[in-house]
Amino acid sequence: MEFFQSVITALQCVDPHQKIEQCSKIYKNFARYDFAMNAPVYAWKEPSFTAFCTVVDPQKVPRRKRFDTKEGRAILLHAIAHIEYSAIDLALDAAQRFRNLPQKFYSDWIKVAYDECRHFLMIERLLHELGYRYGDFPVHSGLYDAAKATPTLIGRMSVVPRYLEANGLDANPKIIQKLAPFKDPFAQKIREALNIILQEEIDHVKRGDYWFRWACKVDGIDDLIAEYMKQVERVYPGTLHSKKDLNIAARKAAGFVCEEIELLAKDKISCK
Repeated sequence: MEFFQSVITALQCVDPHQKIEQCSKIYKNFARYDFAMNAPVYAWKEPSFTAFCTVVDPQKVPRRKRFDTKEGRAILLHAIAHIEYSAIDLALDAAQRFRNLPQKFYSDWIKVAYDECRHFLMIERLLHELGYRYGDFPVHSGLYDAAKATPTLIGRMSVVPRYLEANGLDANPKIIQKLAPFKDPFAQKIREALNIILQEEIDHVKRGDYWFRWACKVDGIDDLIAEYMKQVERVYPGTLHSKKDLNIAARKAAGFVCEEIELLAKDKISCK
């Protein structure tokens, strides 16, 4: 089996459950794949979710609020499902786009894709319990846009795992906290799912951190913090030095050093 073509086929798949089945097959059979026959890099032209989701401007996506209502919870779960589904494709794209790297790179990103598949299915089941499906609410293409804007390995590892996914490490506990007043069993299910995602996303950010550092070393870049800030500023100008409620413990576990955590914060903090 040829690895890159198999990954491209999964990336192109527009049926979520078929995509997940293909990801699972690649993950479980990784050691059997042939890396010698390099299929051409797939020029990703649109995200697979356009087949079943209405894509709108981020400002028009339904707001995540009113967690005391069925619809409010469905909107929250739908947003999380969309993040997890988009993350499957981003991991697959990383695994097919960047070539001639150590095999550990491909193993890492197939593992990430497999984890995101599990996360998506977990959230999708909760959506179904409420009587909703993925695609019932409008979505934005922010994660796909980030991938398109980062064709280099350093750029991708900076912006996707070390910036966007790391932002999720900050946001996740805040959502859990907002759900805390609700003592019903379904709210508890959501909190448990978010806790699982939080712990596993730390590992994903850490893998991105490893490959960011690896790529910087290969390119002879010594000032990693300056390089990270430069890459993020290029894609998201003006967003650095503006973060509130940073999850310092999770970021440190994922590879961030105190100096860059303190630079990201809007207010003066100490992470020592």
